[in-house]
Amino acid sequence: MSRRNLEHLLSPRSVALIGASDRPHGVGATVMRNLLGGGFAGPIWPVNLRHATVAGRRAYRSVAELPGAPELAVVCTPAAGIPALIGELGAHGTRAAIVISSGLEERTGAGTLASAMLEAARPYTLRILGPNCIGLLVPGIGLNASFAHIGALRGTLAFVAQSGALTTAMLDWAQSRGIGFSHFVSLGNAADVDFGDLLDYLARDGATRAILLYIESVTGARKFMSAARVAARAKPVIVVKAGRTGASARAARSHSGALAGADAVYQAAFRRAGILRVDTTRDLFDAAEILARVKPYAGPRLAIVANGGGPGVMATDALIGRGGTLAELGAETLRKLDSVLPPAWSHANPLDIGGDARPERYLAALGPVLEDPAIDAVLVIHAPTAVASVAEVADACLPVLSRARRPVLACWMGRELASDPPAGDAPTGVPPPGAADVPEYSTPEEAVGAFLHVARYHEGQALLLEAPASVPKELSRDVQAARSILTGVLREGRSVLTEPEAKEVLAAYGVPVVETHIARGLSELAAAAQGLGYPVALKILSPDLTHKSDVGGVALDLESPQELERAAGAMLARCRALAPQARIEGFTVQRMVRRGGAHELIAGVAVDPTFGPTIVFGAGGTSVEVVADRALALPPLNATLARDLVGRTRVSRLLAGYRDHPAADLAALDEALVSLSQLVADLPEVVELDINPLLADSQGVLALDARIRIEPAALAGTERFAIRPYPSELEERTELCGQAILLRPIRPEDFDQHRAFLARISPEDLRMRFLASLREVPPRELAHLTQIDYEREMAFIAVAPGKEARGETLGVARASTDPENLEAEFAVLVRSDLKGRGLGALLLDKLIRYCRARGTQRMTGETLSANERMLRLAAESGFRIERQDGGLCKLTCDLRPAGAAAPCGGDGELRRP
Repeated sequence: MSRRNLEHLLSPRSVALIGASDRPHGVGATVMRNLLGGGFAGPIWPVNLRHATVAGRRAYRSVAELPGAPELAVVCTPAAGIPALIGELGAHGTRAAIVISSGLEERTGAGTLASAMLEAARPYTLRILGPNCIGLLVPGIGLNASFAHIGALRGTLAFVAQSGALTTAMLDWAQSRGIGFSHFVSLGNAADVDFGDLLDYLARDGATRAILLYIESVTGARKFMSAARVAARAKPVIVVKAGRTGASARAARSHSGALAGADAVYQAAFRRAGILRVDTTRDLFDAAEILARVKPYAGPRLAIVANGGGPGVMATDALIGRGGTLAELGAETLRKLDSVLPPAWSHANPLDIGGDARPERYLAALGPVLEDPAIDAVLVIHAPTAVASVAEVADACLPVLSRARRPVLACWMGRELASDPPAGDAPTGVPPPGAADVPEYSTPEEAVGAFLHVARYHEGQALLLEAPASVPKELSRDVQAARSILTGVLREGRSVLTEPEAKEVLAAYGVPVVETHIARGLSELAAAAQGLGYPVALKILSPDLTHKSDVGGVALDLESPQELERAAGAMLARCRALAPQARIEGFTVQRMVRRGGAHELIAGVAVDPTFGPTIVFGAGGTSVEVVADRALALPPLNATLARDLVGRTRVSRLLAGYRDHPAADLAALDEALVSLSQLVADLPEVVELDINPLLADSQGVLALDARIRIEPAALAGTERFAIRPYPSELEERTELCGQAILLRPIRPEDFDQHRAFLARISPEDLRMRFLASLREVPPRELAHLTQIDYEREMAFIAVAPGKEARGETLGVARASTDPENLEAEFAVLVRSDLKGRGLGALLLDKLIRYCRARGTQRMTGETLSANERMLRLAAESGFRIERQDGGLCKLTCDLRPAGAAAPCGGDGELRRP
């Protein structure tokens, strides 16, 4: 349901407390005390069946007796009566409730009390936070609707957590450090309002500059991913995920399933959404602080300036150990440093400028370092000495660091900073910071960790905006051939494909496979090998033996029929001895592949119960689980996302080439991973897929072994995806003025094509479109226009054959739908030299048909009153036109009635949603 009625939950004008009491230490008494003590300006109405007053205020016996409909109700009554109470509140006009009570998982009748509660709320769209939660605090409006033991300071951080115990502990910790919040929310069991809902709301909340999440689990993966991707583009979203182990990995049968542990899937989801994941709850606040204070990010290369080898080495160890990048000093920088530093300085990064360094030496070193273009950020470390105190060095360096154009950090060792409360009689720390944009830390490890938060955050943001190759190789796929194989297997009552069947499916998607034949018995071996040529490899064929090498079910380099037959007999005996229950269906014989220096990799698919299909990649071979070098990604993949997946593994450094080993064909590897992503979208029956080993070298990739497990499809292939893939079914071919036109959804690969399209829009048309004078659309905005979330957005482009391989864009119509799919804000833009030919009508008709088919209730837009073409097109398309102040017109089309008039004729431009 997402944002609907959340304003009544998070910004109410009146509150009723159902179950208010004066009983000492009771939940009702605590919540009442918090409500009255928070400074909330609106009415607070206690409801108590037995008492006329509560906390000195008049109490009401029931909801019906309340003087008005409370915008928010806080419920802390016994669980059994809550469904009826929610229905009564909804009928009275309340649209949000916090259910603090627990025990609603108890079964009653056909379901649980929780499900009955949601059924009672549904007719009124009454939103529920909880049950079994602490409540929420919104310090900006004085709302403390919780039974927390203390309140929250006012600030700009939003904190959302599932754990009640953690919620109260974090309030303690944050208050002792002066950290304030815009919202502080305990989700509890999240029967209704969940992370996705709050991300949608907080992304648009002007009082919130960063969103901090404590997550134990996610429900509604597609809603969560859509909301998270929107929020992460608007402001930092930082998460701690509890539970880094999962039993699901132990239960999986294939290599890919075993490698795709639950925590790794969450990590892949956070990365894809642009969320920064940190390890501890303190890291949440540290990351939020430095992202708010640090100067514009320039890159990951860090220079370290310290007055001793030890602190510099500690910082370097922390940086390299966590995957950071140590900057290399340029030749000119080294020359300048030699001229101002003692001869004994380290002559490398980290810069050890000597234990006797006074402030003047720090300043002399910082000059060349801050000017070096090969350095992206600088960390200054000072350990106090008899010749220079922390205060002296800080006073001298902070003004210089404050004027730097790149990120800078300071570490004053041995002292507690103002943000860290002193313990006992410990020193209170350095004087107040000399510059708000110079983050200061007590230890090198803390400082490096903070910088890595910045680097990881911007790495994720860059991935969100990076455009794939503009002309990707078209995937080779024969969906019908692959589907016929799966249908046959299911018809036979099997769930695991034979190796040859699995390779046929892969081949149908263009993944190179080694030719493989089946021999059902010893007598068929020679014929199976004859067509391949010797030497050959032999494998046992059994649906019950997932890892054949574990039972001696693989023999290599067999040079003759005699060797083949002897190896088969011995293999059969071993397998029967080691796995007597396994069904042996024969052997597979395949050409022996000799590609010296090729890397053994694994690529596969595993299905997570929350996020759906995942793509697994890493180092392969028989030691795959032991080596545990793997990374996961959520499909759909494109070439950029596939390359990022590969780059997150250790084996990627080998694939890049080293010494006399040439680099592997990474483009072929990317294509194979993208093909797997498409395969699992087209074939919803696939629940596990394993290619191990997948050979990769300079000649390309080759699947030597493959295994696929299937189940009857419960959902369409793309419906189980956490991210809706490119909807190719919406492509439509038509004609305009005798010219062939393809109407299709925009895709990330259209970045360059769309930039060329916008370059052919006149300045006046751009003004009509964006309601501002604009020379060109910035690259970041262009990435947003081409990398859309098909779950909530749609942009249809009209493409005609052209000089470029992907054709040229003639026009675009886009719609941005609210999370409830009630309203879509739309826009139309046609190339300036093509107006007046009916292209705008063609695009708008496509967009209206799409929105109507999705069940969207209305389309709205705004345009300038001077945009006569757009006004005419809108009127002819059935839109109602309302003239507003400021020279604007609002356009509205109700999509609910059947048989709406089809649009025709006219072109124009609308403001971007």
